[in-house]
Amino acid sequence: MVPEKGYVVFLICWIAVGIGAGCWLLRREAPYGRFSNKDWGPTVGNRWGWFLMEATVLVAFASRIPLQHFDWKTPSGVMVALFFLHYLHRSLVYPLMIRTRGKRMPAVIMLSAMLFNTVNGTLLGNWFGRWAHYPEGWLRSPPFVAGVVLFFTGMAVNWRSDYILIHLRKPGETGYTIPRSWLFKYVSSPNLLGEIVEWGGYALLTGSLPALAFFIWTCANLIPRAVSNHRWYRQQFPDYPPDRRILFPFLW
Repeated sequence: MVPEKGYVVFLICWIAVGIGAGCWLLRREAPYGRFSNKDWGPTVGNRWGWFLMEATVLVAFASRIPLQHFDWKTPSGVMVALFFLHYLHRSLVYPLMIRTRGKRMPAVIMLSAMLFNTVNGTLLGNWFGRWAHYPEGWLRSPPFVAGVVLFFTGMAVNWRSDYILIHLRKPGETGYTIPRSWLFKYVSSPNLLGEIVEWGGYALLTGSLPALAFFIWTCANLIPRAVSNHRWYRQQFPDYPPDRRILFPFLW
């Protein structure tokens, strides 16, 4: 089935908004994590904030798919399962892993992320619940195979990088130190690089406009974040490795 015109038009506008948001974020740090401050109003605990804003996308996504009648053996079923895999970890596992006792994030940041995730989850859920139809053999096609390789490579990079960052702190600590192992030898934010690669792979393996929009929004959020992280490290640590790149090893 061909998606409705209004759905396609909204997606194109959503992509344009994402590009604009990325340009804006290059000029101003989003106030969460190391950039969190009280100037943005009431705050919530980091763990609850992460859980609520990441779980939102699961609810929005699942609400648009008839899961009780869904055929999980189809290409769409595999794609939906991959999406659930990422966000079940992000919403249920990651918040329990982080060692940020006492740290908080602005409630407005949590709410804006929940809105963002609601839109993206609904767009992708509508695609798989109403219009996605893939030809026989799609699971063996070059775009799907290449996309799966990128998806799991990015996921592995993201998860391992997060694990390294989390375990830089001893239990109860909330300060920052310079990570020096693995891909951190080459770039300041391999965790963000991994997530960008992961969702680029997802856009490729689904061959869909909503997944492309999700990838563009991922870049719009994470590339400026990587720039801010790199600048912050250089400002905070005089001994920060001078040859370490921002996001892409040996390039930038």
